[in-house]
Amino acid sequence: MMFNGRSYKAFPKFGLMNKIITTADGSNTLFNETIGEHYHSTHGALQESKHVFIDAGLKHAFEQFPGQEISILEVGFGTGLNFLLTLSECKANDIKLNYIGVEAFPITKDELSQTGYEKYVPAEIWTTLVDNYEAALTGQVDLFDDQKLFILKSKLQELKPTASSQLLYYDAFSVRHKEEMWTDEVIAHAASFLVPGGIFVTYAITGKLKRALKSLGFTIQKLPGAAGKREMLRAIKG
Repeated sequence: MMFNGRSYKAFPKFGLMNKIITTADGSNTLFNETIGEHYHSTHGALQESKHVFIDAGLKHAFEQFPGQEISILEVGFGTGLNFLLTLSECKANDIKLNYIGVEAFPITKDELSQTGYEKYVPAEIWTTLVDNYEAALTGQVDLFDDQKLFILKSKLQELKPTASSQLLYYDAFSVRHKEEMWTDEVIAHAASFLVPGGIFVTYAITGKLKRALKSLGFTIQKLPGAAGKREMLRAIKG
């Protein structure tokens, strides 16, 4: 099957919701046929995740909160790629990690197993996510001594805010396909989970998003975007 000039391979037993695609950097993403959008950039799933969420987000959080346990909230857990790279980076730097992913429609364990992301992290990182994925959908799991994961099968709007996260990965589907995730009200709700000085990072940048965050007391930082995008946004909570 072809889409936008790229070939798809259907998962043999997953029905019609998700299909796998190889992106421009050789890494895979999923195409959600129900929503009509890819989980990552077709210019490169791996490079986007590293550029936006690891380099601009996590590494900046290490500097902002030195020596502390990092608590991360991800809006749009998706394929787990951001989490895998984050866990790998935290393990390598002896940083404790408390990671909460919000995902209203989680992919299956079989879909996760066929993403090919085992090529990008140490074997123990990959294995522990696959082995604990389904358990993490029902409650917090301890992956290693100082690494915790909980995937909330819920919409962000349904969660009661608690300002406990130092870093927020906002990786929702785009405003074109999920406009409700980019309203001022939902952005304000997401921001309420961050502690003072907390970091809001996303692949997107629009005037509306910048104004919404500024109105909440955030300092806006425009950064070079991942491949295929001119800019991205990082914002620091005042």
